[in-house]
Amino acid sequence: MTKLNTLSAAEMIDGYRKGTFTPVDVTEAVLAQIDRCEPELNAMWTVDREIARASAGESAARWKAGNPIIVRGVSLDGVPVTLKENIATKGVAMPLGTAVSDMTPRPADAPPAARMREAGVVFLGRTTMPDYGMLSSGLSSFHKLARNPWNTAMNPGGSSAGAGTAGAAGYGPIHLGTDIGGSVRLPAAWCGLAGLKPSLGRIPIDPPFMGRVVGPMTRTIEDAALAMAVLSQPDLRDHMDLPPNDIRWLDLDREVKGLRIGLHLDPGCGMPVDPQVTEAVSAAARLFEAAGAIVEPLAPWMTDEVLTGLDDFWRTRAGIDVSALSPEKRAQLLPIIRNWAESGLGKSGEEVFLSYMSTFQIRAATVAATSRFDFVLSPVSPNVSFPAEWAYPWDNDVNRAMAHINFTLPYSMSEQPAVAVACGYDDAGVPIGLQISGRRFDDLGVLQLARAWERIRPEQRPWPCDAGL
Repeated sequence: MTKLNTLSAAEMIDGYRKGTFTPVDVTEAVLAQIDRCEPELNAMWTVDREIARASAGESAARWKAGNPIIVRGVSLDGVPVTLKENIATKGVAMPLGTAVSDMTPRPADAPPAARMREAGVVFLGRTTMPDYGMLSSGLSSFHKLARNPWNTAMNPGGSSAGAGTAGAAGYGPIHLGTDIGGSVRLPAAWCGLAGLKPSLGRIPIDPPFMGRVVGPMTRTIEDAALAMAVLSQPDLRDHMDLPPNDIRWLDLDREVKGLRIGLHLDPGCGMPVDPQVTEAVSAAARLFEAAGAIVEPLAPWMTDEVLTGLDDFWRTRAGIDVSALSPEKRAQLLPIIRNWAESGLGKSGEEVFLSYMSTFQIRAATVAATSRFDFVLSPVSPNVSFPAEWAYPWDNDVNRAMAHINFTLPYSMSEQPAVAVACGYDDAGVPIGLQISGRRFDDLGVLQLARAWERIRPEQRPWPCDAGL
């Protein structure tokens, strides 16, 4: 029998409906998997066993009575879910991956946590992240080092590091991360998951910020769609929230034939693309072409100047936060994070304004470059896997801190939806990610093309921990 912890959310709901097993059975299986794997993987900050068991029992009673919670036509009642630790939950501290954070319990659920709680999910706990979410890595001054289940010597990516690790390791089917430059898509890619960065405002978030979104990280596109049906409900706390929608999230079938798809292999800036990545993404494009899509090359539009400008703006933003800490607390930060952040201080107003304007330049250029295509295929990241202990993939060099987000960043700034899906494996046995991006607000279309990819891609390797770590 398939292990219960490895089932998709859709399979779990089907089993609950038929009475084959209960949310209690599934929750115990997931908790057992966490206990088996966590001593090495370090995906979880908290594991709320008793709360999870109580929630599972309440859900089992609802299913037995024939009265599960239904939200917008779907049910996630009794499905185990993890939350990235920077998504506030009532009564729980939010350390932000750093040893210097305020550990006061939060007074209320952030919108994504509130929607999931209302849907009756089983909150397992909170996944780890690097200091302030400012690394594509599992490195942290507060947590043990998160590792990639496919090869524990390698990095899971970040900043939703623990979420990526948890998904690949079979800690249940749905893991919520956050993304402002690639922090859902990068770990999803290197952990072999589907990771959706929705359109800005599609999932309300608190606090909102330019480019910042919450997105589901799952093993299947169907599960991502189920999560979106629940998460994409309005919440007035997000002043960037999109209008209410009636998107049919589970209408995932779409004809590929005739679609105009751009193939973007040269980012125009930042880190060079590894040949293994180029070949994996090119092979994916050939399969779409064989299915009837019209695939055309897409010239680069990013430059090192605008990428550096965005990096400079983020350094200044982080530097202001770091400078507000006492000298004793600053000393507890990861040195590489402190170095990066403090390099953004001492700039003139004119310099900061020009670096901020890079965000608008990237937005305008990305929308213009991609507008003639229905979708665009690209790498998620130019690099293959890198050592677990590194903060950054390009020689661990703080001066190249953002050089690897040259494919993901454009869609964060343009507010366009983009999803990471696995399209191959590197020489270290770690997955390589394909990014599928769409026009602004076409979140369902992106999921539909990703679902088509699931059907046409080669058979994937078995998940690394499904038979034991």
